[in-house]
Amino acid sequence: MDKIVFTILICVFLPNKIIGQETPIASISEINLLYRNGDYQAIVNLADSELQSTNTMELAEANFVIAKSYENLNLEDNALRYYKTALDFYKKEKADEKVARTNLEIYLLLDSQNNLETNKDFYLKEIRNYAQFSNSKKWLASYYTNYGADNLKRNLKDSAKFYFFKALKLANEIDSTQMQINISINLGSTFSRKFKNQDSAIFYYNNALKSYYRDTISFKNLNTEFNVFNNIGNAYRRKKQYVKALEYYNKAEKLELPKLNRKSKKILYSNMDATFYYMEDWVNAYDYLYKYDSIKDIINLKEQNSSIIDIEEKYNNEKLRADNLEIEAKRKQSQNIALALGGSLALGSIIAFLIFKNTKRKQKLAEQEKALETQKLATVLKEQELTTIDAMIEGQEKERQRIANDLHDDLGGLMANVKLHFNALKDKDSPELYSKTNNLIEEAYQKVRSVAHAKNSGVIAKQGLLKAVQHMADKVSVSNKIKIEVLDYGLDNRLENSLELTLFRIIQELVTNVIKHSKASEVTIHLTNHDDSINIMVEDNGIGFNPNQITKTNKGMGISSIDKRVEHLDGKLTIESEKNKGTTVIIDIPL
Repeated sequence: MDKIVFTILICVFLPNKIIGQETPIASISEINLLYRNGDYQAIVNLADSELQSTNTMELAEANFVIAKSYENLNLEDNALRYYKTALDFYKKEKADEKVARTNLEIYLLLDSQNNLETNKDFYLKEIRNYAQFSNSKKWLASYYTNYGADNLKRNLKDSAKFYFFKALKLANEIDSTQMQINISINLGSTFSRKFKNQDSAIFYYNNALKSYYRDTISFKNLNTEFNVFNNIGNAYRRKKQYVKALEYYNKAEKLELPKLNRKSKKILYSNMDATFYYMEDWVNAYDYLYKYDSIKDIINLKEQNSSIIDIEEKYNNEKLRADNLEIEAKRKQSQNIALALGGSLALGSIIAFLIFKNTKRKQKLAEQEKALETQKLATVLKEQELTTIDAMIEGQEKERQRIANDLHDDLGGLMANVKLHFNALKDKDSPELYSKTNNLIEEAYQKVRSVAHAKNSGVIAKQGLLKAVQHMADKVSVSNKIKIEVLDYGLDNRLENSLELTLFRIIQELVTNVIKHSKASEVTIHLTNHDDSINIMVEDNGIGFNPNQITKTNKGMGISSIDKRVEHLDGKLTIESEKNKGTTVIIDIPL
């Protein structure tokens, strides 16, 4: 039955042959060689040929290559047809990662078509399911990147930035230059288009460009270089630095793109037309508007979208019919088995029920014992965590008491002595007494300086916010069986001392909340300096909670003190959390 279903689907999507007409034959190796040489048009010319292979995986790869070739020539509707055929071949061979790769290509194709209403989210969910099933950091990073881009299109800029940073963390862990470049471009686009922060956008675009030029091993994709130049130009145009914008647009225009040439150039010409328009250079503005219209007429997006919708509907209908045939066959088979083995099944059911009840009883006892052990372990860990926090607070109180004692014992007595000398100076005109009094005043001054120096001699004053947070993370990680990672972006220079101290107290309070309440095993602290603002993001993999339960009158878990500090700095506090999916706290402070 599986063969019948598969044959129905393949017959729908393989290119049709005219009966009685001789069909040219193409070899798989020939198609692969043409693709490596970038000769996409030659591959398209062979698309209707009969493929010389009986190997399903070879046929799948060939159809995938043909689909990529059509897409690189901006013929997305034909590309979708071959992607679907490749997808069915991969599914037949149970090549799960190839299936995920093809789902990703289909999602990106549908997402790239403007004004296209189709079920592209289905393919993104398939990518997420595979990433979770395979526990693959690469595929999880791919899902976070595309999900973040989807949120960006929905104007959910904070959520988009959140998922881009999650993707970037995974890309750094697996050292994937291509992913790092792609995510940096997305972050630049987020800051440029949604946060209107062009300096931060240019920072991330330049990071992408540096990674691209530094990477000498994996790949050199001119379309990536084109994309970065075009986006940097957009950022400068939004800053109204039109000459600088044209400098990068011209760099992009000079690149001879091997694929997606027309669609990419169409976008570039539209940007250049707008830039010359703002500069009131009407001649060049009209010139690039003409170039834009010329390409737009070649790429008939409306016809492509209509064809894509037809292909999707046809595929879904045939898939549904094939599924119904398979279900009907299985139903008849099950009915025959049920009639033949009815008596045996009844007896087996009774035996199975008794075994099941006995097993469930043993399982319940084992679960109760395990829960008791877990509760004991949690209690011990909680006591250790609270002891560590109490020790930290006790140390702070001892420091305050020491300062008070120094002021009372040393400086108090010294100042009383100075007072007696001044009273004596009223009655006597003695140079010797004046000199002694002056020495006492100098000694009192030095005492005050030593107390002040002792108060400000911590890690914050000496080494700054980043070192203090890293030092705290190391200490907490060792003592609390919780892994804390600190990631910084742009914190090369020190901030004002009192601001660094306040930010450190906020982060310290957030980490304390995680230890006390979240039951997390991993915490990541992101510190990002955007020149005109500082961004703090603390995320954990704990039990989470419902942020809607936190109100202005009821801010538990230390949130109230954090909120007051952030409000005092004219900042913004955002909390994102779900039950059993961890918590993320995002704080933005203007500089």
